[in-house]
Amino acid sequence: MTEKLLFWGILVFLFATLGIGVWAAKQVKGDSENYLVAGRGLVLPLAAATLMAQSVDSNATLGNTDLVAEFGFWAGASLPIGLALCLLLTALFFAKPMNRMGLITLPDFYRVKYNRKTEVVASLLMVLSFSFLLAGNMVAGGYLFEAFLGTSYTAGVMLLAIVVFIYTASGGLFAVAYTDAIQVAIAFIGSIALLIFVAVNFGLTIPADTGPFAFAQLTDPAAGAAINWATLLALGLGDIVAIDFMARVFAADSPETARRACLIGCVGTLIIGIPFSLIALSAPQILAEAGITPDGPILYAMLDGVIPPLLGLLVIVAILSASLSTADGAILGTSSVIAHNIIGIRHDDHNAAGDRLLLVTRVMAFVITALGVFFALRVPQTGVLLLLAFDLGFAGLLVPLAGGIYWSKATWQGALSCIILGSLTRLVLFVLMPTTFGIENTLFHIPNGIFTTDFDGFPTLISPLVGLAAFIIVSNLTGGTKSKARQRETLRELQTQARGEQL
Repeated sequence: MTEKLLFWGILVFLFATLGIGVWAAKQVKGDSENYLVAGRGLVLPLAAATLMAQSVDSNATLGNTDLVAEFGFWAGASLPIGLALCLLLTALFFAKPMNRMGLITLPDFYRVKYNRKTEVVASLLMVLSFSFLLAGNMVAGGYLFEAFLGTSYTAGVMLLAIVVFIYTASGGLFAVAYTDAIQVAIAFIGSIALLIFVAVNFGLTIPADTGPFAFAQLTDPAAGAAINWATLLALGLGDIVAIDFMARVFAADSPETARRACLIGCVGTLIIGIPFSLIALSAPQILAEAGITPDGPILYAMLDGVIPPLLGLLVIVAILSASLSTADGAILGTSSVIAHNIIGIRHDDHNAAGDRLLLVTRVMAFVITALGVFFALRVPQTGVLLLLAFDLGFAGLLVPLAGGIYWSKATWQGALSCIILGSLTRLVLFVLMPTTFGIENTLFHIPNGIFTTDFDGFPTLISPLVGLAAFIIVSNLTGGTKSKARQRETLRELQTQARGEQL
């Protein structure tokens, strides 16, 4: 693959993305609601594309192929399958009620359903987890530029951060949605084209006991079953409470659009992600026959030594698109939560300078981007950071969300207990484990003789159960007896408050 083609191809893509994002700033019109939820007007194609884009990140491409090549199909395919499961469950149980509420950010739900205290604690956990998510995608971008453009890793991280910050801070969710639509189209075409090329030219080779029908990978702990199930559940359930993900549900122009967009996104995520898994099964043999020894991600080795230059450029841009589409959502979602839910600025808070929520969110976007760069430079790994982000949401935030919608006895004390105990359990188990999802824990590990690699995967399954037990026990002890009528009254109050913020 020629360096010149790569350099100009990536450069054109970055400037085009930047230009579209800045152009989208015209749609904001100085209004924070336009900035944060695109005026609640995303039509089905845009809503589906941006939901799909949030599900396709660097872990679902690079991490997917590396895990499949080393451990088998389910080790890597559990990433896109888990993300697709999240979209399916959201379509079935959450999209309509959450869109109907007229919220601006996900933590708004914890305030109107429970109280301000629960909102703040939930917001802090979301900010922590999404700082990890943002950093993980910057890491992927840094390695991509280092591998194919010859920059240093640090320069690659900084370049990615500058581009995504400028267009996200300029156009908000309008910019994110428009750029996501283009990015997911590139990822879709690149994934299918790569699968066809490999199948036609090399064939799809599936080594014994590693393919899609090798179900020992889901039943035998020795074959990685615990880790594979942990990945499926962390993504399938933990991503439901992702702030960037729910922002797109809120931005859909109707509850039905939100539901249908999630279903389309589910199918699209599988179509983009599964080809990478199938290619990875054949990749070791293809590289061996070509006399290539991978030094880094196996997909990079394929692109550099086997794939034609134009197709290689398309796939590289697809990987870059995956990182950008997740990074922009993480920056926008996290900065809006800090401004709106932690600091407490409401949509109708204006001064001589204009919409204060819009101004402070843009300032916080810079802070969050800088924090993501810091984490990316200190912990240059994608897997640990990305999966820990979803694990924290799964452990502490999902149960209060589902309980708040479907369980009449839910109380703020139960919700707060779940958030604190579930997430704290996950963090404690994280620092005690030498590996997380099969990846060495280089972030923060306390050596001990109790928790070994054999226990890997189980912390993801245990922590939400601790949170669930706390939620049920404390809610019952604190006298949660809300009737169905009271639930409807709560919903009316929430909708009235949302309309007041929009005025």
